[in-house]
Amino acid sequence: MQELFQLLQQSHHTVAFTGAGISTLSGIRDFRGKNGVYLEPWHGRQVEEILSLSCFREDPSLFYRWAEEFIYRLDEFHPAAVHRVLAKLEAAGLLAAVYTQNIDLLHQKAGSRRVYELHGSPAHHHCLRCRREFAYELIAPRVLAGETPHCDVCGGIIKPDIVFYGENLDEALLDQAFEEFYRADLLLVLGSSLTVQPAASLPLATQRGGGKIVIVNAQPTPLDRMAVLKFDDLATVFGELEQKL
Repeated sequence: MQELFQLLQQSHHTVAFTGAGISTLSGIRDFRGKNGVYLEPWHGRQVEEILSLSCFREDPSLFYRWAEEFIYRLDEFHPAAVHRVLAKLEAAGLLAAVYTQNIDLLHQKAGSRRVYELHGSPAHHHCLRCRREFAYELIAPRVLAGETPHCDVCGGIIKPDIVFYGENLDEALLDQAFEEFYRADLLLVLGSSLTVQPAASLPLATQRGGGKIVIVNAQPTPLDRMAVLKFDDLATVFGELEQKL
């Protein structure tokens, strides 16, 4: 832990890369952990299928019924130690940015300002027909009331601005991420299994740029051998960091 704290103090450009594991501390189930969302079908359908663009276009109601629990109750969850510490590190000038695979908005709630959501965000929705935009605060109550939201103007189906299977990530954001990871002196990989591409390849840019990688994740990752430090318990590591800060 002392070595980790020293790395944070010595680095000139530190970047954090976060996955679903950090939000389990807030009570949100992750996707591929031991109690992961992907491990059990939902009403006979695999979750990856429900989260595909083709399935959404065919039957958007299926997605919205599944998403009631996992996306449209975000107000019930609050930032945990990892979210709070990253916000404090940024405020102290010790963290340049957070790049996250998560879509739970908890980094923003914790006070982080430079947050880049690689897999999109439910904060905004849009109509697939006329492209009119809708805020999360307008859509969530409709979904929780059992509605499949349609546009009030043209009647088109409304989709959250998250990246579904079958959609590409934002190319400009991905290019920015690879460039920033390459420039990073220190990369914190937190709560990610590093299995979902292309985001999982981002830490390789830090290695190529000569930066150091620290991994904190309950399960092994394909890049553990590249890490200068590897921890298994997010709660312990960030509980101690929070006390030091």
